[in-house]
Amino acid sequence: MLKNRRRYIFKRALAGAALTVAAVTLLAACGTNADKSASSAPKEQRVVRIGTNGAFYPYTFKNTENGDKLEGYEIEIWAKIAEKLNLKVEYQLTDFASLFGALEAKKIDTIVNSIALSEERKAKYLFTDPYVYSGAQLVAKKDNTTVNSLEDLKGKKIGLVAGNKIMLNYIKQADPEGKIEVVTYETGEGAFRDVLLGRLDATFSTKAAALAQIKKTGQPLRLAGKQFVVIPAGSPFLINDDNKAFVQEVNDTLNGLREDGTLKQIAEKWYGEDISKPAE
Repeated sequence: MLKNRRRYIFKRALAGAALTVAAVTLLAACGTNADKSASSAPKEQRVVRIGTNGAFYPYTFKNTENGDKLEGYEIEIWAKIAEKLNLKVEYQLTDFASLFGALEAKKIDTIVNSIALSEERKAKYLFTDPYVYSGAQLVAKKDNTTVNSLEDLKGKKIGLVAGNKIMLNYIKQADPEGKIEVVTYETGEGAFRDVLLGRLDATFSTKAAALAQIKKTGQPLRLAGKQFVVIPAGSPFLINDDNKAFVQEVNDTLNGLREDGTLKQIAEKWYGEDISKPAE
């Protein structure tokens, strides 16, 4: 009788151990599945708010023939970056003079508008690697051969997009007495129009933008003299740890797009030449 009872207790113990092992195995399997599910879950999209005036052809502009869709060289580059990094890009349109104010107020995360990497800006903002290399360029009406330098514009009118401090500094350095009358515009297109109408003697643009404008419209404009010092352009961010890590990701992506020829292809589409790298 005692022997039978011992056998009974031993069998119950074995059964209990088996149940415990099964339970532990089940919990482990559930944990593994949960880990797999978590690791395979799609990464949450980062939203990048980009400010632009949408009126600087062909960097960034509203295509009136395509429902005012925002298009252009920089728009395409950021579309590629967004695709590679799984980003959601939200564009905010504002006049050029207000773009840096919006960035400082954290209403936007960065800017696309051929933003030159001046020493003053590089000290204040964190820039992506440059993807634009083009210098400031005077543009005059084709039949106006009297303007080929800022010296030639003393006593005359020049157009300038409001907020473009770099080009304004060129004018001040060449004309400390203020003999050149500066007329500001919200868009470069407005300045080109007034050059053609004779309201301006010249306007300041970038060489690449001027060439693209002439190529697109066939307007009787010409490059007046040589371009000024070429200053690279990119996208500025506020300086903080999060942006430092993100800008590094953007730069790595830009390097990939440069190496596989994507940047060259986009540049040649809009400008007829590769402005994504310094001229050789």
